[in-house]
Amino acid sequence: MLRFLTAGESHGPGLTIIVEGIPADLPLLAEDIDRDLARRQVGFGRGGRMSIETDRVTFRGGVRLGRTIGSPIAMTLENRDFKNWEVPMSVSPVDPGDEAVRAQLEAKRITRLRPGHADYPGAVKYGLADVRNILERSSARETASRVAAGAIAKQLLRQFNMHVHSHVVEIGGVGAGESVRSALPTFEEWKDLFERVEQNDLRCHPDLYDRLRSRVVEAAKGGYTLGGAVELAAYGEIPVGLGSHVHYDRRIDGLLAGAAMSVHTVKAVEVGIGTAAARETGADVQDEFINAHGEIARTSNHAGGIEGGMTNGQPVLLRAYLKPLPTMRKALQSIDLITREPFEAHYERSDTCAVPAGGVVCEAMTAIVLAQELQRKLGGDSLREMLRHAGRGQV
Repeated sequence: MLRFLTAGESHGPGLTIIVEGIPADLPLLAEDIDRDLARRQVGFGRGGRMSIETDRVTFRGGVRLGRTIGSPIAMTLENRDFKNWEVPMSVSPVDPGDEAVRAQLEAKRITRLRPGHADYPGAVKYGLADVRNILERSSARETASRVAAGAIAKQLLRQFNMHVHSHVVEIGGVGAGESVRSALPTFEEWKDLFERVEQNDLRCHPDLYDRLRSRVVEAAKGGYTLGGAVELAAYGEIPVGLGSHVHYDRRIDGLLAGAAMSVHTVKAVEVGIGTAAARETGADVQDEFINAHGEIARTSNHAGGIEGGMTNGQPVLLRAYLKPLPTMRKALQSIDLITREPFEAHYERSDTCAVPAGGVVCEAMTAIVLAQELQRKLGGDSLREMLRHAGRGQV
């Protein structure tokens, strides 16, 4: 079964990703992963870190001659900013007599807590006096690892004509409640929407772009940050029956929501029409069946492609809501972890708005869950075997 592990810190030498359970003989090139890594890094409103890092994955195992070989896939991503942090992020102990090194370490030591971050609970949990030990791993830099793992899951899903994409539908309240797609888009309409979305640096529908951009400019000038919402769609040939109704921990809506909620700054997730269903009557929110030339079809997709904890063959639709980033140039009030003295919170390089990038990370987590459930349903140690189990014959 597909699973992945990541390691590495924001300003350390780099990130390491291990993906296990990918079937043998899946076509896989570094470019397949680098494409999504680049999408994560772009976005109007991003901060200075994006001008430093240019993520390119390096395979360390599990891939040979452009195809997976069934063993765990090991990848690394270099942190180009590490050259500026080699002393404070060194893995070696410090010579007590080296005053220059000790001065550098003290300059990078953090005790001023930042509201909205992992600083305080992490420092208390691990008994630390330097918040940097928490900041380095809890940083959103970690999401680059998820995008790399998710890109492999996407490549597996594509072999079964399953596609996962996202677009920004709201930033800072602008766009809230608006719809930028038809009620039941065809495959070609989904494809066209996402091709258009990728043409701008907010990854939104062109009709929203100017208004969303103006909102981000306004926030940047004011020194504050903005959150927003992204819609995620899994479309194409989505099989009926991914997930299960038989146990709480196998319901695919719970798995997808949990995966999206694990992404930095995501504070709410909706499936289908989500909270709007609570304000409607039962007759208004059900997706009725019709006979379409001998095929079972629906009149709507309010359920977001999921009924009873299982996919029902329609596109899987989710919305993830991301809070504004808690690090701002306009500092928040806080206290010192050690002295308890009041201070303005420590400012570490940050973005005005990272919602477009957040959508790419949520895509990765969505693809991983769908790939896991596809494997659970089909089984197989090789792509050829999985395709045969899906009734797609030989490859």
